[in-house]
Amino acid sequence: MKYCGKSIPSRSKYDKIQPRKCHLPENHKGKCEEFPFLKDLTKSHKRVSDKIKRDSTMTTGAAWKSDDAGPNRILRWVMLLNDEELLKYGIDISALKPQVVSKIKEKGADYDSCIQVAIKLTWLAYQMPGAPDCSQAIKEYLIEHFGELKNETVCSICLDNLPFDLFHSAQRGKANIETCHLNPRIHNSENVGFAHRECNIAQGNKTLEEFYEWIAGILDRANKS
Repeated sequence: MKYCGKSIPSRSKYDKIQPRKCHLPENHKGKCEEFPFLKDLTKSHKRVSDKIKRDSTMTTGAAWKSDDAGPNRILRWVMLLNDEELLKYGIDISALKPQVVSKIKEKGADYDSCIQVAIKLTWLAYQMPGAPDCSQAIKEYLIEHFGELKNETVCSICLDNLPFDLFHSAQRGKANIETCHLNPRIHNSENVGFAHRECNIAQGNKTLEEFYEWIAGILDRANKS
């Protein structure tokens, strides 16, 4: 699909790095929109829509509060800047622990990849059992990007069912559905999916292939004991 691509004004201090763009088809009528594919979901299930935007475009938040914990959620494309450029935006990489630097740097991704991730997650969300309907225009938009909607979304890790209602059954503010990465160090549409929270935690920093091998080893040893 060829997008409109016009810049959308924003007050973000990071606009000089990457302006927001319109992702409606070129020559569309009406107002430009950055996330047109989320329009219906924003009306019916805003928390889910916000999660898709947040997980697609932002790094994960720091789990603790301290000067060396790193920035608590920041645009992924900002983390592609070098250390000198980051310092201009108040992010002092030299003050962070090496393991923190490695963690936040590997979450960097370019703007266009983040938008494709958002479209992919929206496409997956609409295929969950119990998901709401979307307009024909949005359905056609999603199909053009990733194919037919077949109600086949499952947990990317355990491959079990993933009902849409799990988005809303949260414990201590943690949703039971999380965005996951088949390879935790790559953020693009081919590498993302949804998973049960416990499955995502279990996978940790392993690739999905490494995780399956690890589980297979445990089961093999358990069967021999």
